[in-house]
Amino acid sequence: MKLLRVGPKGQERPALQHDDGTLRDLSSVVTDIAGDTLFPENLDRLRQVDPATLPVMDNNSRIGPCVGQVGKFICIGLNYADHAKESGMAIPEEPVIFMKATSAICGPNDDVILPKGAEKGDWEVELGVVIGSPIKNVSETEALDHVAGYCVVNDVSERAFQIERGGQWVKGKSADTFGPLGPWLVTRDEVSDPANLSMWLELNGERVQDGSTRTMIFGVAEVVSYLSKFMSLQPGDVISTGTPPGVGLGMSPQRFLKEGDGMRLGIEGLGEQRQTVRQA
Repeated sequence: MKLLRVGPKGQERPALQHDDGTLRDLSSVVTDIAGDTLFPENLDRLRQVDPATLPVMDNNSRIGPCVGQVGKFICIGLNYADHAKESGMAIPEEPVIFMKATSAICGPNDDVILPKGAEKGDWEVELGVVIGSPIKNVSETEALDHVAGYCVVNDVSERAFQIERGGQWVKGKSADTFGPLGPWLVTRDEVSDPANLSMWLELNGERVQDGSTRTMIFGVAEVVSYLSKFMSLQPGDVISTGTPPGVGLGMSPQRFLKEGDGMRLGIEGLGEQRQTVRQA
């Protein structure tokens, strides 16, 4: 299934994309694409609903973040061997973990707003993993059983805040609109191999990232298992699993976002995002 949330900010309604391309309103079936809705048994119930019986929604409506009420937004840094190389950093021996504020989450096509004082805005197309059931200390062999599905994430960053201002990365990752999610939450049964998905990002029509999850250092199962050893994971938690090369920080000369720039990005089978950059 391709699940999404449609409507004005704060008023999104649960929906699914039918095979005929129409958006179908799930409001009569579930309250949101969040929390308990993501339990495996509840996703199974949704699969039994005939989309043709659901009201059609306006395809021109705003698409919100594909998951609501996200409890944790966890990111894995330097998780692609080729990205670590372009960053001039050693391949980590264990996953690098940092948090991104949930207030950064926005719709996949909402404007990205660079905060006041921003100098080095950057882009990162990433595979998002959405947790579907509570877990703690889960094994790698069982980890994917607790994944509800996958989505596209743009892990927007402000590199000066992240790298040059001391402390942790979180402050360069957490500005409002720095976490576009969606358009869809694609359920796990429709993604046969999360370790073999092409991914790309275009800046003003120029393809700057063109990679694949094949170059991940730590795969999805390993990341989920690893995180569950340090914190419990709950339905609706989002894990952003790292980016391939082609970010502005790694270019020579370096290149950063500015007012009016357009980003277009996507992952095989998970849909596309489009954002216009604005300066606060």
